[in-house]
Formats: sequence, C-alpha cells, structure tokens
Amino acid sequence: MPHVLVLNASYEPLGVVPLRRALVLVLENKALCLEESGAFLHSATRVVAAPSVVRLKRFVRVPYRGPVPLTRKALFARDGGRCMYCGGVATSVDHVIPRSRGGQHVWDNVVAACRHCNHLKADRHLRELGWRLRHQPAPPSGLAWRIIGTGHRDPRWLPYLQPYGADDALARIDGISA
Repeated sequence: MPHVLVLNASYEPLGVVPLRRALVLVLENKALCLEESGAFLHSATRVVAAPSVVRLKRFVRVPYRGPVPLTRKALFARDGGRCMYCGGVATSVDHVIPRSRGGQHVWDNVVAACRHCNHLKADRHLRELGWRLRHQPAPPSGLAWRIIGTGHRDPRWLPYLQPYGADDALARIDGISA
C-alpha cells in the first residue's frame, strides 16, 4: 500500500502514513492535499485523486522526539542499502567494534553489511583484517531523517523535505549507493 507524507500546518514534516489514513484526513476536512500521486480511488459516488503529500489544517504541537531511533530501516537508509566494507548490496547489520568485545549498539558503531563481509568479519576488529570502512558511521540528524528513515521515499516529497536537511540526507544516501 502506498504511503503519504504528512506535514504540519507550518509545513514541518510530521511523518509518513498509509494512503488510507491520509485519505480519511482529507475526506474529514482535517488536511489538504498538496500533491497527488496520479492514481485515483473510486467509490460508488465519487472519484478522488490519491494524495502523495497532505498538510494538516490545524497546527499540531509535537513534543521533543530526541535523536533519530536506530532501526534496521533507518540504518539501511543511512548507508544507502550498500555494504560499508565492499559496496555490495547490504543484507545484514554489523557492529564495527563487535559487541562481544565491548562495542555498543549505537549509530557510530553499526553499519549495513553484505552477508559475505559480515560472515568474514565475524567478531574481529577491522584492523585485524586490514579492512577499512567506506564512510565513517555517524548518527543522522534533522527532521528529514525521520521521514527517510522509514524506508519510504517519493520524489514528490523532496520539495517539502529540503528545508529540513533532505538534500544532505539524500546526497549522502545516493553518494554511498553510487
């Protein structure tokens, strides 16, 4: 099912919701459709364009959310879906400093890896293997990462995410995946 970007009344990105939820917001007059996806939804009496971006009519106060949570989807988005050791397609998560040797499960120590590299590295340090990381892992920052980290991306969302660091985030993702 397609997903829709939800913006606050101030155009601040709030999150990504399923198409059905976004359509309910628009039909209940709680949100305005800013971008359409090009698809149409049909009922017995109406034809409605499926939204891609909606903006709430009323401002919603959002409490401080803290840093971007470390999830598998967010990690793969940060690393562009590529192995940080060889550049192949990443299928697993690896700790740069193995947890068995005191490494923590934090953004600075976790990278995406292909199955082959993850198996070869096992619980060893990079210097023991003579390997180097393609890029130094770091925690993502900015509101755009909360959206990009969901794993859902739509080119129509970019103009609404650019003021919140989307260019840096997408350039980093595209630079790593290239």
